Amino acid sequence: MSDGGKAAVQDQGEEQLNRAIEELRGVLNEDAGAQRPAAAPNAGIIMNIPVEVQIVLGSTDMAVSELMALQKGSTVALNRRVGEPVDVTVNGRRIARGEITVLDSDPSRFGIRLTEIIATGSV
Repeated sequence: MSDGGKAAVQDQGEEQLNRAIEELRGVLNEDAGAQRPAAAPNAGIIMNIPVEVQIVLGSTDMAVSELMALQKGSTVALNRRVGEPVDVTVNGRRIARGEITVLDSDPSRFGIRLTEIIATGSV
């Protein structure tokens, strides 16, 4: 496939992801007073698309030599401090930020309390 064809497929994928994110925001009622958008005719199809959701605690840059020196018990310093918001990503795209919390229903598990939904244009 040519570079132009790959770019067109990627643009189409991003457009579909943006639409899905907007629908999810409607479902989550981002604004308590906002009206929920009318369901799209194919909403059922969209709502069944699997996506990869990740919570990003932080990251770091290191040389390959440092990476190769890591062993069990090594500590890797991240670019975030304790208490700073973590990123919520869907298919590698940041959509929200939140704070880590312990689940009330199961204190042995972590969860994320969303504190900010990232606008599509600023992602």
